[in-house]
Amino acid sequence: GLISMIKVYDWITSMSVETAYIEPGCPSQNGCCECFNARLRDEVLNGEISYSLRDAQILIRLWRQHCNTFRHHSAIWY
Repeated sequence: GLISMIKVYDWITSMSVETAYIEPGCPSQNGCCECFNARLRDEVLNGEISYSLRDAQILIRLWRQHCNTFRHHSAIWY
């Protein structure tokens, strides 16, 4: 919530780090995250019915394990 955001902001400020601003509705400014979100939505969230938060967490964990273990990644030349 808000308290967590304030703590993160305070930590970033104390580390003398600047954050990059990404405009809402501009996916081209953050292509990697947008690609991941689209793939997660297409392959898991739109294809499965979750009746609880726990169900969704299990489905997402299984999908993540599959992606990290069996799927070939273009970032490492397939």
